[in-house]
Amino acid sequence: MPDSPEKPSPGNRLRAALGAESPLQVVGAINAYSALLAQRAGFRAIYLSGAGVANASFGLPDLGITTLNDVCEDVRRITAAVDLPLLVDADTGWGGAFMVARTIRELSRAGAAGCHLEDQVQAKRCGHRPNKQLVDTAEMCDRIKSAVDARRDESFVVMARTDAHASEGLESAIRRSQAYIAAGADMIFAEALGTLGEFQKFTAAIAPVPVLANITEFGKTPLFTLEELRSAGVRLALYPLGAFRMMSKAAEDFYGTLRSAGTQASLEPRMQTRNELYGVLDYHSYERQLDALNKPSTP
Repeated sequence: MPDSPEKPSPGNRLRAALGAESPLQVVGAINAYSALLAQRAGFRAIYLSGAGVANASFGLPDLGITTLNDVCEDVRRITAAVDLPLLVDADTGWGGAFMVARTIRELSRAGAAGCHLEDQVQAKRCGHRPNKQLVDTAEMCDRIKSAVDARRDESFVVMARTDAHASEGLESAIRRSQAYIAAGADMIFAEALGTLGEFQKFTAAIAPVPVLANITEFGKTPLFTLEELRSAGVRLALYPLGAFRMMSKAAEDFYGTLRSAGTQASLEPRMQTRNELYGVLDYHSYERQLDALNKPSTP
């Protein structure tokens, strides 16, 4: 029999998803089970947030406290559970040129489809918080060049995130992004823009390079619809932590109700059922295999 076609790489799957849907909805998944739920909902691409790793896996704020190894562990768990291409928040790359190169190799080895690097200083802040500080354009271009040179698979997406809008304005964010593209960035993450007009001007200035808009809740960017983003030329719409915020609020309600009422009975109708959980996990197929292994042999 002829050999079966080689499975597309994660990077190629992300690029194919971008071609199939515009804007491509990239939804955050803080762990493997969340990724399974996103896949069942029909999303074509998922995202691992640096804040998600810090908040959910370590109970820490998103202030550059977690490490490459911390992120790679969550990447491996997610990519083992689903085939959806995973875009990863790589913060500032965790160091200088050699460390940025290692970041790209380790994320690729863990199964990521791509990552974004940002132009903040190493002691970074959440992109929708005040007092962000940036490195100069040349230093960020060095990060991008190191990332591009380090990848073993040309399809691995190197995305450059600019936080310049908050402190330097839209024109500076555009100029920086043009330099980042010249340095080799495949896509641009335009952080914390405030209006559709700004997105339209931004996307036009760097076309045809795809631009990502971060549609995070409680942030600087309004919760634009897909049609609004499409009209502004945005190619990727990111929803990094919405599911995490929803499940965290539900957990707060559960803990508070159980503690005050002494029973969770009133909350049971709002819970995912045991059978629904088993459906996501394909539990019964595992159980059938276990039963077959334990079946007594006939004499």
